[in-house]
Amino acid sequence: KPLLLYIFLFYWHFLNALFTVEAPQPLYTVEHGNNVTMECTFPVNGKLKFRDLSVSWEKKDELKKQVYVLLKGEEDFKSQHSDFRGRIKLLKENLNLGQSLLQITDVKLRDAGVYRCLIGYGGADYKTINLKVKAPYRTITQGVVSTGDNKWKLTCQSEGYPQAEVIWQNREYEDLTDKANTSYEAGSDQLYRVTSTLTIKSRIDETFYCIFWNKELQENTSA
Repeated sequence: KPLLLYIFLFYWHFLNALFTVEAPQPLYTVEHGNNVTMECTFPVNGKLKFRDLSVSWEKKDELKKQVYVLLKGEEDFKSQHSDFRGRIKLLKENLNLGQSLLQITDVKLRDAGVYRCLIGYGGADYKTINLKVKAPYRTITQGVVSTGDNKWKLTCQSEGYPQAEVIWQNREYEDLTDKANTSYEAGSDQLYRVTSTLTIKSRIDETFYCIFWNKELQENTSA
């Protein structure tokens, strides 16, 4: 019996050594609200036998979150974490080519992290893939309000992540940021809603710029 066990373990490791899962792209960067398709590949060797195939995608957080399960050719959504419900699709037509393509629609900030793609097909192996989510301050809402006596309140508001610094300038590109008041609050889906107001006194037509500077992404948007 010990000899049989030894032979079994030897062949198990041998089969697994032949079966290797690969991640052609170990890092994906996607913008908040867009879709992303992550890929891992595995050897098929001829026509795929769905009954022998198991595919699992997991997200490695403090607690493991089940993203997608295909067990012996059958999809199983019972264990899928609520974070991903209704937003996950495995492109099954590509499995014949040895490609496990996981599509996440309407990507959220909370989707960022490390994913594990596990394939069982004769042997078993897995690879990890990192997903980064960025949320630039794309759209700036502007407001101009007269407070009387040639005084004006100029307001710029936008949502993004992480917190952006708001810089104010006039037509001559003089820095007016010290005269502005900027506030931060929690917006939708973990985004920051940043509101900045500059109060000025002017009798003539002038041009002012508000610039949302996202230091972490090294990106700026202006209005």
